Amino acid sequence: MLNSESIRKDFPMLSLRREDGKPLIYLDNAATTLKPRQVIDAVVRYYERYTANVHRGLYRLSQEVTTLYENSRETIAKFIGADPSEVIFTKNATEGVNIVAYGLDWNPGDEVITTVMEHHSNLVPWQIVRDKFKVKLKFLDITDDGYLDVENFTSLLSKRTKLLALNYVSNVVGTINPVEKLVKLAHEREILVLVDAAQSTPHIPIDVKKLGCDFLVFSGHKMLGPTGIGVLYVSKDASNVLQPAFGGGEMISKVDLVKPEWNDMPWRFEPGTPNVAGAMGLAAAVEYLEKIGMDNVRKHEVQLTDLALIRLGDLESVTIYGPKRAEDRGGLIAFNVKNINSHDVALFLDELENIAVRSGLHCAEPLHRRLGVQSSVRASFYIYNTIEEVNLLCNTLEKISKLL
Repeated sequence: MLNSESIRKDFPMLSLRREDGKPLIYLDNAATTLKPRQVIDAVVRYYERYTANVHRGLYRLSQEVTTLYENSRETIAKFIGADPSEVIFTKNATEGVNIVAYGLDWNPGDEVITTVMEHHSNLVPWQIVRDKFKVKLKFLDITDDGYLDVENFTSLLSKRTKLLALNYVSNVVGTINPVEKLVKLAHEREILVLVDAAQSTPHIPIDVKKLGCDFLVFSGHKMLGPTGIGVLYVSKDASNVLQPAFGGGEMISKVDLVKPEWNDMPWRFEPGTPNVAGAMGLAAAVEYLEKIGMDNVRKHEVQLTDLALIRLGDLESVTIYGPKRAEDRGGLIAFNVKNINSHDVALFLDELENIAVRSGLHCAEPLHRRLGVQSSVRASFYIYNTIEEVNLLCNTLEKISKLL
Protein backbone atom coordinates (compact mmCIF):
# COMPACT_ATOMS: atom_id res chain seq x y z
CA MET A 1 0.00 0.00 0.00
CA LEU A 2 0.96 3.60 -0.53
CA ASN A 3 2.92 5.39 2.22
CA SER A 4 1.32 8.83 2.41
CA GLU A 5 3.53 10.03 5.26
CA SER A 6 6.65 9.44 3.20
CA ILE A 7 5.07 10.98 0.11
CA ARG A 8 4.04 14.10 2.00
CA LYS A 9 7.70 15.02 2.55
CA ASP A 10 8.02 15.65 -1.21
CA PHE A 11 5.37 18.42 -1.16
CA PRO A 12 6.68 21.77 0.13
CA MET A 13 3.20 23.23 0.65
CA LEU A 14 2.32 20.54 3.17
CA SER A 15 5.03 21.82 5.51
CA LEU A 16 3.39 25.24 5.73
CA ARG A 17 1.39 26.29 8.79
CA ARG A 18 -1.30 28.92 9.16
CA GLU A 19 -0.89 31.78 11.64
CA ASP A 20 -2.64 29.68 14.30
CA GLY A 21 -0.30 26.75 13.66
CA LYS A 22 -2.83 24.56 11.83
CA PRO A 23 -1.46 22.61 8.84
CA LEU A 24 -3.07 22.71 5.42
CA ILE A 25 -5.60 19.93 4.87
CA TYR A 26 -5.81 20.05 1.07
CA LEU A 27 -8.94 18.31 -0.24
CA ASP A 28 -9.46 20.20 -3.51
CA ASN A 29 -7.44 17.84 -5.69
CA ALA A 30 -10.14 17.51 -8.35
CA ALA A 31 -9.56 21.20 -9.13
CA THR A 32 -5.76 21.04 -9.06
CA THR A 33 -3.15 19.06 -7.16
CA LEU A 34 -0.16 20.14 -5.14
CA LYS A 35 3.27 19.81 -6.78
CA PRO A 36 6.10 17.60 -5.51
CA ARG A 37 9.66 18.88 -5.33
CA GLN A 38 10.60 16.64 -8.28
CA VAL A 39 8.19 18.46 -10.59
CA ILE A 40 9.19 21.89 -9.32
CA ASP A 41 12.85 21.01 -9.88
CA ALA A 42 12.15 19.84 -13.43
CA VAL A 43 10.53 23.16 -14.34
CA VAL A 44 13.28 25.19 -12.67
CA ARG A 45 15.91 23.06 -14.40
CA TYR A 46 14.60 24.07 -17.82
CA TYR A 47 14.76 27.78 -17.02
CA GLU A 48 18.15 27.55 -15.31
CA ARG A 49 19.95 25.15 -17.70
CA TYR A 50 18.03 24.54 -20.90
CA THR A 51 16.23 27.73 -21.93
CA ALA A 52 16.13 27.56 -25.72
CA ASN A 53 13.51 26.89 -28.34
CA VAL A 54 12.88 23.37 -29.60
CA HIS A 55 13.05 21.96 -33.15
CA ARG A 56 14.47 25.20 -34.57
CA GLY A 57 18.14 25.49 -33.75
CA LEU A 58 21.19 23.53 -34.87
CA TYR A 59 23.31 24.68 -31.93
CA ARG A 60 23.92 22.17 -29.15
CA LEU A 61 21.64 23.69 -26.51
CA SER A 62 18.65 23.71 -28.84
CA GLN A 63 19.32 20.11 -29.80
CA GLU A 64 19.57 19.10 -26.14
CA VAL A 65 16.30 20.73 -25.15
CA THR A 66 14.56 19.29 -28.21
CA THR A 67 15.63 15.82 -27.08
CA LEU A 68 14.36 16.50 -23.55
CA TYR A 69 11.05 17.79 -24.90
CA GLU A 70 10.48 14.78 -27.13
CA ASN A 71 11.63 12.42 -24.38
CA SER A 72 8.90 13.98 -22.22
CA ARG A 73 6.39 13.13 -24.92
CA GLU A 74 7.60 9.52 -24.96
CA THR A 75 7.30 9.27 -21.17
CA ILE A 76 3.72 10.54 -21.21
CA ALA A 77 2.78 8.38 -24.21
CA LYS A 78 3.99 5.25 -22.43
CA PHE A 79 2.00 6.25 -19.33
CA ILE A 80 -1.29 6.06 -21.27
CA GLY A 81 -0.31 3.22 -23.62
CA ALA A 82 0.00 5.42 -26.71
CA ASP A 83 2.55 5.96 -29.45
CA PRO A 84 4.48 9.26 -29.08
CA SER A 85 3.13 10.40 -32.47
CA GLU A 86 -0.39 10.22 -30.97
CA VAL A 87 0.39 12.56 -28.04
CA ILE A 88 -0.21 16.26 -28.65
CA PHE A 89 0.77 18.83 -26.05
CA THR A 90 -1.95 21.38 -25.25
CA LYS A 91 -2.54 24.01 -22.59
CA ASN A 92 -5.05 21.77 -20.80
CA ALA A 93 -7.87 19.30 -21.36
CA THR A 94 -10.19 22.14 -22.37
CA GLU A 95 -8.00 23.12 -25.29
CA GLY A 96 -7.82 19.47 -26.34
CA VAL A 97 -11.61 19.25 -26.54
CA ASN A 98 -11.74 22.45 -28.58
CA ILE A 99 -9.09 21.20 -31.02
CA VAL A 100 -11.32 18.21 -31.74
CA ALA A 101 -14.48 20.34 -31.87
CA TYR A 102 -13.05 22.68 -34.50
CA GLY A 103 -10.90 20.12 -36.28
CA LEU A 104 -13.65 17.76 -37.40
CA ASP A 105 -15.52 18.34 -40.64
CA TRP A 106 -19.12 19.15 -39.67
CA ASN A 107 -22.16 19.10 -41.90
CA PRO A 108 -25.62 20.46 -41.02
CA GLY A 109 -27.61 17.69 -39.39
CA ASP A 110 -24.62 15.84 -37.92
CA GLU A 111 -25.14 14.77 -34.32
CA VAL A 112 -23.03 14.85 -31.16
CA ILE A 113 -23.98 12.82 -28.11
CA THR A 114 -22.69 13.87 -24.71
CA THR A 115 -24.01 13.44 -21.15
CA VAL A 116 -25.70 15.55 -18.48
CA MET A 117 -22.74 14.91 -16.13
CA GLU A 118 -20.12 16.70 -18.24
CA HIS A 119 -17.78 19.41 -17.08
CA HIS A 120 -18.46 22.65 -18.95
CA SER A 121 -15.22 22.06 -20.87
CA ASN A 122 -16.85 19.06 -22.55
CA LEU A 123 -20.20 20.77 -23.01
CA VAL A 124 -19.76 24.39 -24.11
CA PRO A 125 -17.56 23.54 -27.15
CA TRP A 126 -20.31 21.26 -28.47
CA GLN A 127 -22.94 23.94 -27.90
CA ILE A 128 -20.82 26.30 -30.00
CA VAL A 129 -20.41 23.63 -32.69
CA ARG A 130 -24.17 23.09 -32.61
CA ASP A 131 -24.90 26.75 -33.24
CA LYS A 132 -22.06 27.40 -35.68
CA PHE A 133 -22.44 24.33 -37.91
CA LYS A 134 -26.14 23.49 -37.36
CA VAL A 135 -25.25 20.26 -35.56
CA LYS A 136 -27.72 18.49 -33.30
CA LEU A 137 -26.71 17.93 -29.66
CA LYS A 138 -28.13 15.02 -27.67
CA PHE A 139 -27.68 14.13 -24.00
CA LEU A 140 -27.42 10.80 -22.22
CA ASP A 141 -29.11 11.08 -18.82
CA ILE A 142 -28.09 9.57 -15.47
CA THR A 143 -29.96 7.40 -13.02
CA ASP A 144 -31.02 8.83 -9.67
CA ASP A 145 -28.02 7.19 -7.99
CA GLY A 146 -25.52 8.86 -10.33
CA TYR A 147 -24.76 6.23 -12.97
CA LEU A 148 -25.00 6.85 -16.69
CA ASP A 149 -28.24 5.51 -18.14
CA VAL A 150 -26.36 3.19 -20.50
CA GLU A 151 -29.49 1.20 -21.35
CA ASN A 152 -30.85 4.19 -23.25
CA PHE A 153 -27.62 4.97 -25.11
CA THR A 154 -28.49 3.15 -28.32
CA SER A 155 -31.86 4.93 -28.49
CA LEU A 156 -29.97 8.20 -29.00
CA LEU A 157 -28.01 6.92 -31.97
CA SER A 158 -28.87 7.61 -35.58
CA LYS A 159 -27.21 7.47 -38.99
CA ARG A 160 -26.14 11.11 -38.46
CA THR A 161 -24.39 10.54 -35.13
CA LYS A 162 -20.77 11.57 -35.66
CA LEU A 163 -19.26 11.81 -32.19
CA LEU A 164 -19.74 10.64 -28.61
CA ALA A 165 -18.04 12.91 -26.05
CA LEU A 166 -18.09 11.85 -22.41
CA ASN A 167 -16.04 11.92 -19.24
CA TYR A 168 -14.36 8.86 -17.78
CA VAL A 169 -14.97 10.01 -14.20
CA SER A 170 -17.48 12.67 -13.16
CA ASN A 171 -15.94 15.62 -11.34
CA VAL A 172 -19.09 15.92 -9.17
CA VAL A 173 -20.71 12.55 -8.46
CA GLY A 174 -17.43 10.71 -9.01
CA THR A 175 -18.97 7.96 -11.15
CA ILE A 176 -16.50 5.84 -13.13
CA ASN A 177 -18.28 5.45 -16.45
CA PRO A 178 -18.22 2.26 -18.60
CA VAL A 179 -16.18 3.96 -21.30
CA GLU A 180 -14.86 0.79 -22.88
CA LYS A 181 -18.40 -0.55 -23.37
CA LEU A 182 -19.68 2.72 -24.83
CA VAL A 183 -16.70 3.02 -27.18
CA LYS A 184 -17.43 -0.44 -28.52
CA LEU A 185 -21.11 0.37 -29.07
CA ALA A 186 -20.18 3.62 -30.83
CA HIS A 187 -17.50 2.07 -33.05
CA GLU A 188 -19.91 -0.63 -34.20
CA ARG A 189 -21.72 2.28 -35.89
CA GLU A 190 -18.53 4.08 -37.00
CA ILE A 191 -19.03 6.86 -34.45
CA LEU A 192 -15.96 8.67 -33.15
CA VAL A 193 -15.43 8.86 -29.38
CA LEU A 194 -13.75 11.56 -27.29
CA VAL A 195 -13.00 10.80 -23.64
CA ASP A 196 -12.47 13.53 -21.07
CA ALA A 197 -9.95 11.84 -18.78
CA ALA A 198 -9.09 14.87 -16.64
CA GLN A 199 -10.44 13.16 -13.51
CA SER A 200 -9.22 9.66 -14.37
CA THR A 201 -5.66 9.88 -15.74
CA PRO A 202 -4.30 11.11 -12.35
CA HIS A 203 -6.12 8.41 -10.39
CA ILE A 204 -6.54 5.12 -12.25
CA PRO A 205 -4.42 3.20 -14.78
CA ILE A 206 -5.16 4.37 -18.34
CA ASP A 207 -4.60 2.34 -21.50
CA VAL A 208 -5.96 4.14 -24.55
CA LYS A 209 -5.63 1.06 -26.73
CA LYS A 210 -7.75 -0.96 -24.33
CA LEU A 211 -10.31 1.83 -24.11
CA GLY A 212 -10.32 2.05 -27.89
CA CYS A 213 -11.22 5.74 -27.97
CA ASP A 214 -10.31 8.02 -30.86
CA PHE A 215 -9.52 11.06 -28.72
CA LEU A 216 -8.63 11.49 -25.04
CA VAL A 217 -7.76 14.63 -23.11
CA PHE A 218 -6.30 15.40 -19.69
CA SER A 219 -4.61 18.26 -17.82
CA GLY A 220 -1.20 18.20 -16.18
CA HIS A 221 -2.14 20.36 -13.19
CA LYS A 222 -4.61 17.75 -11.92
CA MET A 223 -1.89 15.07 -11.76
CA LEU A 224 0.97 16.80 -9.90
CA GLY A 225 2.17 18.61 -13.04
CA PRO A 226 2.45 22.33 -13.82
CA THR A 227 -0.42 24.49 -14.98
CA GLY A 228 -0.60 25.38 -18.66
CA ILE A 229 0.20 21.90 -19.99
CA GLY A 230 -2.12 19.11 -21.04
CA VAL A 231 -2.45 16.30 -23.55
CA LEU A 232 -4.71 15.47 -26.46
CA TYR A 233 -4.39 11.85 -27.56
CA VAL A 234 -5.39 11.28 -31.18
CA SER A 235 -5.34 7.71 -32.43
CA LYS A 236 -3.54 7.13 -35.72
CA ASP A 237 -6.81 6.29 -37.45
CA ALA A 238 -8.56 9.40 -36.14
CA SER A 239 -5.67 11.66 -37.17
CA ASN A 240 -6.86 11.26 -40.75
CA VAL A 241 -10.20 12.94 -40.02
CA LEU A 242 -8.92 15.73 -37.77
CA GLN A 243 -7.65 18.98 -39.29
CA PRO A 244 -5.54 21.58 -37.43
CA ALA A 245 -7.74 24.09 -35.66
CA PHE A 246 -4.94 26.63 -35.24
CA GLY A 247 -2.28 27.79 -37.68
CA GLY A 248 1.22 29.17 -37.28
CA GLY A 249 4.81 28.07 -37.06
CA GLU A 250 6.01 24.53 -36.37
CA MET A 251 2.75 22.88 -37.46
CA ILE A 252 3.65 23.19 -41.13
CA SER A 253 6.21 21.45 -43.34
CA LYS A 254 6.02 23.93 -46.21
CA VAL A 255 4.37 27.31 -46.81
CA ASP A 256 3.98 29.50 -49.87
CA LEU A 257 1.74 32.48 -50.49
CA VAL A 258 -1.10 30.23 -51.60
CA LYS A 259 -1.36 27.42 -49.05
CA PRO A 260 0.53 25.47 -46.37
CA GLU A 261 1.37 21.81 -46.13
CA TRP A 262 0.87 20.30 -42.68
CA ASN A 263 3.66 18.79 -40.62
CA ASP A 264 3.56 15.15 -39.49
CA MET A 265 1.77 14.02 -36.33
CA PRO A 266 1.85 15.22 -33.61
CA TRP A 267 3.49 18.52 -34.51
CA ARG A 268 0.76 19.60 -36.95
CA PHE A 269 -1.40 20.27 -33.88
CA GLU A 270 1.26 22.20 -31.94
CA PRO A 271 1.57 25.67 -33.51
CA GLY A 272 4.08 28.13 -32.12
CA THR A 273 6.60 27.82 -29.33
CA PRO A 274 5.42 25.06 -26.98
CA ASN A 275 5.39 24.99 -23.20
CA VAL A 276 8.72 23.19 -22.92
CA ALA A 277 9.03 23.65 -19.16
CA GLY A 278 5.49 22.39 -18.72
CA ALA A 279 6.15 19.27 -20.79
CA MET A 280 9.26 18.49 -18.75
CA GLY A 281 7.34 19.11 -15.53
CA LEU A 282 4.49 16.85 -16.63
CA ALA A 283 6.95 14.10 -17.54
CA ALA A 284 8.45 14.41 -14.05
CA ALA A 285 4.94 14.10 -12.58
CA VAL A 286 4.30 10.96 -14.63
CA GLU A 287 7.59 9.45 -13.47
CA TYR A 288 6.63 10.25 -9.89
CA LEU A 289 3.26 8.51 -10.25
CA GLU A 290 4.83 5.54 -12.02
CA LYS A 291 7.25 5.10 -9.15
CA ILE A 292 4.30 4.91 -6.74
CA GLY A 293 2.28 2.73 -9.12
CA MET A 294 -1.13 3.68 -10.41
CA ASP A 295 -2.70 0.58 -8.89
CA ASN A 296 -1.47 1.78 -5.50
CA VAL A 297 -2.82 5.28 -6.18
CA ARG A 298 -6.21 3.77 -6.92
CA LYS A 299 -6.22 1.51 -3.85
CA HIS A 300 -5.32 4.44 -1.60
CA GLU A 301 -8.11 6.60 -2.95
CA VAL A 302 -10.67 3.80 -2.61
CA GLN A 303 -9.63 3.40 1.03
CA LEU A 304 -10.03 7.11 1.77
CA THR A 305 -13.27 7.42 -0.21
CA ASP A 306 -14.78 4.37 1.47
CA LEU A 307 -14.00 5.81 4.91
CA ALA A 308 -15.50 9.18 3.94
CA LEU A 309 -18.65 7.53 2.55
CA ILE A 310 -19.13 5.59 5.78
CA ARG A 311 -18.42 8.52 8.10
CA LEU A 312 -20.50 11.04 6.15
CA GLY A 313 -23.25 8.47 5.66
CA ASP A 314 -23.57 8.25 9.44
CA LEU A 315 -24.38 11.97 9.65
CA GLU A 316 -28.13 12.50 9.24
CA SER A 317 -27.55 16.10 8.22
CA VAL A 318 -25.35 15.18 5.23
CA THR A 319 -26.61 14.22 1.76
CA ILE A 320 -24.11 12.48 -0.53
CA TYR A 321 -24.44 12.52 -4.32
CA GLY A 322 -23.40 9.69 -6.61
CA PRO A 323 -22.65 5.98 -6.22
CA LYS A 324 -22.64 4.54 -2.70
CA ARG A 325 -19.71 2.19 -3.36
CA ALA A 326 -16.18 3.58 -3.31
CA GLU A 327 -15.19 1.06 -6.00
CA ASP A 328 -17.65 2.69 -8.42
CA ARG A 329 -16.34 6.19 -8.08
CA GLY A 330 -13.19 8.26 -8.20
CA GLY A 331 -11.57 9.71 -5.09
CA LEU A 332 -14.04 12.53 -4.58
CA ILE A 333 -17.35 13.10 -2.81
CA ALA A 334 -19.89 15.85 -3.43
CA PHE A 335 -22.33 16.48 -0.60
CA ASN A 336 -24.46 19.04 1.18
CA VAL A 337 -25.20 19.70 4.84
CA LYS A 338 -28.90 20.14 5.52
CA ASN A 339 -30.06 23.78 5.74
CA ILE A 340 -26.53 25.15 5.30
CA ASN A 341 -25.29 26.81 2.09
CA SER A 342 -22.38 24.96 0.48
CA HIS A 343 -20.21 28.10 0.52
CA ASP A 344 -20.81 28.53 4.25
CA VAL A 345 -19.77 24.91 4.84
CA ALA A 346 -16.54 25.45 2.87
CA LEU A 347 -15.79 28.69 4.72
CA PHE A 348 -16.33 27.08 8.12
CA LEU A 349 -14.09 24.12 7.21
CA ASP A 350 -11.39 26.55 6.22
CA GLU A 351 -11.83 28.78 9.27
CA LEU A 352 -12.03 26.01 11.87
CA GLU A 353 -9.41 23.55 10.67
CA ASN A 354 -7.67 24.97 7.55
CA ILE A 355 -9.46 22.36 5.40
CA ALA A 356 -9.57 23.30 1.71
CA VAL A 357 -12.61 21.96 -0.19
CA ARG A 358 -14.51 23.23 -3.21
CA SER A 359 -18.04 24.64 -3.06
CA GLY A 360 -20.39 25.72 -5.82
CA LEU A 361 -21.25 24.17 -9.17
CA HIS A 362 -17.80 22.75 -9.99
CA CYS A 363 -18.19 23.76 -13.67
CA ALA A 364 -21.05 21.28 -13.99
CA GLU A 365 -24.20 23.36 -13.66
CA PRO A 366 -26.53 21.08 -15.68
CA LEU A 367 -25.60 18.12 -13.49
CA HIS A 368 -26.48 20.05 -10.33
CA ARG A 369 -29.82 20.94 -11.86
CA ARG A 370 -30.36 17.26 -12.64
CA LEU A 371 -29.56 16.43 -9.01
CA GLY A 372 -32.04 19.07 -7.88
CA VAL A 373 -29.54 21.17 -5.93
CA GLN A 374 -28.23 24.71 -6.30
CA SER A 375 -24.65 23.79 -5.43
CA SER A 376 -22.58 21.31 -3.44
CA VAL A 377 -19.45 20.87 -1.36
CA ARG A 378 -16.75 18.64 -2.87
CA ALA A 379 -13.92 16.91 -1.04
CA SER A 380 -11.40 15.22 -3.32
CA PHE A 381 -8.49 13.06 -2.25
CA TYR A 382 -5.04 12.24 -3.56
CA ILE A 383 -1.84 10.41 -2.74
CA TYR A 384 -0.74 12.72 0.10
CA ASN A 385 -4.06 12.68 1.94
CA THR A 386 -4.40 10.51 5.02
CA ILE A 387 -7.03 8.68 7.05
CA GLU A 388 -6.50 11.24 9.81
CA GLU A 389 -7.39 14.07 7.42
CA VAL A 390 -10.58 12.31 6.29
CA ASN A 391 -11.60 11.80 9.91
CA LEU A 392 -10.88 15.45 10.68
CA LEU A 393 -13.08 16.48 7.74
CA CYS A 394 -15.96 14.33 8.98
CA ASN A 395 -15.55 15.39 12.62
CA THR A 396 -15.54 19.05 11.61
CA LEU A 397 -18.63 18.62 9.44
CA GLU A 398 -20.41 17.04 12.38
CA LYS A 399 -19.40 20.00 14.53
CA ILE A 400 -20.62 22.49 11.89
CA SER A 401 -23.98 20.75 11.51
CA LYS A 402 -24.53 20.90 15.28
CA LEU A 403 -23.43 24.52 15.57
CA LEU A 404 -25.68 25.72 12.74
